[in-house]
Amino acid sequence: METIFLLIKSVILGIVEGVTEFLPVSSTGHLIIFQNLIGFKGASRNYVEMYTYVIQLGAILAVVILYWGKIKDTLINFFPQKVGYENSGFKFWLVIFIACIPGGVLGILLDDLAEQYLFTPISVALTLFLGGLWMIYAEKKFRDNKRKGQELKVTIKQAWIIGLFQCLAIIPGMSRSASTIIGGWVAGLSTVAAAEFSFFLAIPVMVGMSFLKIMKVGGLSILTSTEIISLVVGFVVSFIVALIVIDKFITYLKKKPMKIFAIYRMIFALVLLGAGMARLF
Repeated sequence: METIFLLIKSVILGIVEGVTEFLPVSSTGHLIIFQNLIGFKGASRNYVEMYTYVIQLGAILAVVILYWGKIKDTLINFFPQKVGYENSGFKFWLVIFIACIPGGVLGILLDDLAEQYLFTPISVALTLFLGGLWMIYAEKKFRDNKRKGQELKVTIKQAWIIGLFQCLAIIPGMSRSASTIIGGWVAGLSTVAAAEFSFFLAIPVMVGMSFLKIMKVGGLSILTSTEIISLVVGFVVSFIVALIVIDKFITYLKKKPMKIFAIYRMIFALVLLGAGMARLF
């Protein structure tokens, strides 16, 4: 019976990850909340932490599948002398690499502190609310004020700006997607271009971070067979759900503002804070 319950919980969290990873609502924050809500835990000491990183890889695989045509094209045309520097895969992955640098450095320095002090439902709720307010302000001030085109052409300067904004994602509840999209607005990208750049940026960032975390907590060898099965279930569910969500998200952004996600964040945060206060009385 415990095995069945664990698998059901794995499905629930896989859905949560698949839905929230690329929406500007914070997948890490939602996972922290829902893990606490459904009492998600295993027999192994680091199972929950391991599970979180593995299902993130499922969501990232969805990006690779959906954008494989673009990824393949950058690899075929990698060398600048074939198609020119601006259209080369080298330039494309160079700006991705540059955007990874600020968050990578800051993540190494501050990640443990963030996990120690900020991975709690209350801190996540506060960050969700404040981040929602910031999204509303940023969208009103920066969205579509500059480049109107949807084509994904990012300069080194723009990549650096987006990378600096991505550093905010170290705070659980802030949202990597929201931070990089807002960074894209500030840098002059259209909303769709900023969102797609955020997807591509997630590939090296999330894959690298997930594998480092998995190795840090001991690898799959520390888990029971039931826990490994639950990882596979969560990975597959996250992958399938993310496939659907990414496509729908881009379609939505072509026509409508992101304010609805900010409002959702704020309402969700108030519900969490209200529930927390109710427990005290």
